[in-house]
Amino acid sequence: MITVIGLGNERGDLTRRGEEAILQAQKAGEKIVVRTANTRSYQSVLDLGVEHICLDDVYKKSRNFNSLNKNLASAVLACGENCVYLVDGSAGEDNSVKELLRRKRGKLQIIGGVSKTTAIVEKAGFSGCAYTAVSAYELIENAGELSLPLIVYDIDDSALASDCKLILGDLFGEETRVRFVSGGSTKEIALFELDRQVVYDYTTAVAIEKLDLLEKKRFTLNNLKEILLRLRAPDGCPWDKVQTSESIKMSAIEEAYELVDAIDQGDDEKILEETGDLLLQVMFHAVLKEETGAFNLTDVLSGICTKLISRHTHVFGTDGATDEKSALSVWDKNKMTEKHQETFADSVNDVPKCFPALMRAQKVGKRAGKAGMDFASVEAAAKRLQEELAEFFAAKTQEEKEKELGDLLFAAVNVGRKAGVDCEKALKESVERFAARFTLAEKKALLEGKNVTELSESEWDEYYLQAKEELKCN
Repeated sequence: MITVIGLGNERGDLTRRGEEAILQAQKAGEKIVVRTANTRSYQSVLDLGVEHICLDDVYKKSRNFNSLNKNLASAVLACGENCVYLVDGSAGEDNSVKELLRRKRGKLQIIGGVSKTTAIVEKAGFSGCAYTAVSAYELIENAGELSLPLIVYDIDDSALASDCKLILGDLFGEETRVRFVSGGSTKEIALFELDRQVVYDYTTAVAIEKLDLLEKKRFTLNNLKEILLRLRAPDGCPWDKVQTSESIKMSAIEEAYELVDAIDQGDDEKILEETGDLLLQVMFHAVLKEETGAFNLTDVLSGICTKLISRHTHVFGTDGATDEKSALSVWDKNKMTEKHQETFADSVNDVPKCFPALMRAQKVGKRAGKAGMDFASVEAAAKRLQEELAEFFAAKTQEEKEKELGDLLFAAVNVGRKAGVDCEKALKESVERFAARFTLAEKKALLEGKNVTELSESEWDEYYLQAKEELKCN
């Protein structure tokens, strides 16, 4: 069995157990392999006087850190099933050891050692004992899970320091004060200065203390929750602390429409703001429900992630989808299964009644169509529209007219649906075009000294057509 031993960070950090394992390996004639001689802890190997080989040549032959770890693991495995591999720091935090664990499926004997992060914590003078630690080479894949206090180690060159600066700056703000640890010394710098230092080596790290909420320039979902909890506290905001899911439910609709409006305007600054406002509504409901014990934010995030995975079985499972239509078909099939919808009627009745009428009409028609109850073509749907128009004109009472108008509008939605048109969007944009044309038509009439309330139908038509043509050219 391969034994991995951590040498620690300094001469003398090698544990008694580690030392005995190295001496026993020499006695048994097993190969002793050292990851690198370019560390202070390597002196412990020299002090033992054991025969060994160093893998520093592997560093020179490797293109990047990922290939280095793989090459180091391969070099160790080439030494046979019974050998000892010595690494600086703690054996468990070394990335080449992690590669060995993957290849050997965990069948390694590991003797720890003094962790790199332990030494960094002491040098950085962290005030708390709880912290997150990650290798600079694993920073990207772990960026979404980082929290403060934080230690990033293995910043062994300026290019890597630059990558770390960009990731950490995005998470915590580039002006954040951090502690730069290297070669046994520590100094405080701004995060944006991380890649402007003189020396980088295997000892280089950056330590970031936990920031007070009011000191932060960049925030996370948990910070948003923290702010809402503070607002809901007994001494918080008089308005926020009396709200309920019922009292704020319409705000979600308002914010969603404001986001859509910002998207229609193509204004990224407004889209950013309105996305935040909509996210606030989501978080507010999560906080309110956590207070009652119904669910919490983690439940919300877990639910949507589970849904995305389970419904995209053509990506995460065995189903196939070659285009948009087949992908939607897989989604709908999985959705019906998850919602325990045994009939298509269950699916039709599941369309929320609070949807805008046009949107709900299109979704109901679409779901009914999946059961086979649909028009064969756009032309067939248009024929039904003509029939409904005739029935509307044939209606005698106001009640009949209202009923027939509803049928007429639903028939119009079916025409749009069969033509592949988003009816809600189509009507919204049509209203916007009408408003713009009306505004210009009225302006033209006023410029000619007309009283618009006295214009005839044909005069309005003339001004409207002029406005339509002018706006079309623009």
